[in-house]
Amino acid sequence: MKQYRTVNNLMGWLTFIIAATVYCLTIEPTASFWDCPEFITTGYKLEVGHPPGAPFFMLMANLFTQFASDVTTVAKMVNYMSA
Repeated sequence: MKQYRTVNNLMGWLTFIIAATVYCLTIEPTASFWDCPEFITTGYKLEVGHPPGAPFFMLMANLFTQFASDVTTVAKMVNYMSA
């Protein structure tokens, strides 16, 4: 029983790492259409988005934009956060 649990956990983590790697390698480096540019700019500048505003998303996006090397990578960092 314990061996099954170990194999199950290892396979689960391996599947997660592969899926997350593929997802992050294919992430969009710029802004998409619709609300994405608005959420990126409101997260970067901590502005007020359209209602309801998603304040937790904005704070998390601002945290991730702090790791951007320059302004051109801000959208990519917010997209990583969404992933």
